[in-house]
Amino acid sequence: MPFDDRGPWRFRGDPLALEWVAGGWHLRVVQPYRATKVYRCPGCDQEIFPRTLHVVVWPEGSPEQRRHWHRACWQRHFATLRRAEGRRRGDDPPPSR
Repeated sequence: MPFDDRGPWRFRGDPLALEWVAGGWHLRVVQPYRATKVYRCPGCDQEIFPRTLHVVVWPEGSPEQRRHWHRACWQRHFATLRRAEGRRRGDDPPPSR
């Protein structure tokens, strides 16, 4: 399966797994047919059941810190991280009330 080496997506493993690097985080999509165990999502503290699409995320350079997240929980958490990073740099104004 071809892919662009310059893009953020990578295909790895057998069968192929979709992997992405963004903002210092590695993200791997776990397809339902590959999800065979129960995990606890750190975003909502609920279980991720077998055969459920989810993502595995870890900070760049620290694969031992990988965690399994519901996709929606990770998207919310990542958006929060990006907003906080933008505020630290002064790129993003604080939310209005």
